[in-house]
Amino acid sequence: MSPAEQAGVREQIARAQSGDAEAWGELYRLHAPAIFRFCRRAMPTREDAEDATMDIFIKVRQKLSQYDPGRPFSAWLYTVAANHCWDLLRRRKVRQDLETGEVENMPLAHPDPGQLEQLIEKHTSQEVRRALDHLPTRSRMALVLRYYAEMSYDEIADTLGVRRTFVGVVLLRARHQLRDILGGHGAANAAAGGAA
Repeated sequence: MSPAEQAGVREQIARAQSGDAEAWGELYRLHAPAIFRFCRRAMPTREDAEDATMDIFIKVRQKLSQYDPGRPFSAWLYTVAANHCWDLLRRRKVRQDLETGEVENMPLAHPDPGQLEQLIEKHTSQEVRRALDHLPTRSRMALVLRYYAEMSYDEIADTLGVRRTFVGVVLLRARHQLRDILGGHGAANAAAGGAA
């Protein structure tokens, strides 16, 4: 985002904070599509993602006075979105998360990031989303936070409520699982799960 665009966003935020409905509408129009895409990757269904997006913007409007203009607005918005989605997933217990940090069961070799990116590029966004849906909740959220919201390990640790050192383990496991599903090792399971 250019300095002029950043200044424009700051001006819109200031106007929205003072109660300007038109400025709020413009902020929503600019940022809602990206937040919906984030939620769609994090949540199990499109309806869940739509509901989460609306709830997130209700929260953002209520908390707009707490926004620190020294921080990028999109980073603050993704933090609100990530916390909301993670809280929803935890409360609803969408999937049993069996991750206990048993590192001794982890493969020693890190998957080649280039190999994973190539696999992702070979698949449609719908196929990637289906693959993400087959990951344990924490793994899915960690990948979405890291690669779609571009959060740091510290931010991911805060959002997921885990130690920073555990974030790397969660991401490593999640990358292996996603690679296996996209690479065909878990394709039969993914197809069976998708057909249910």
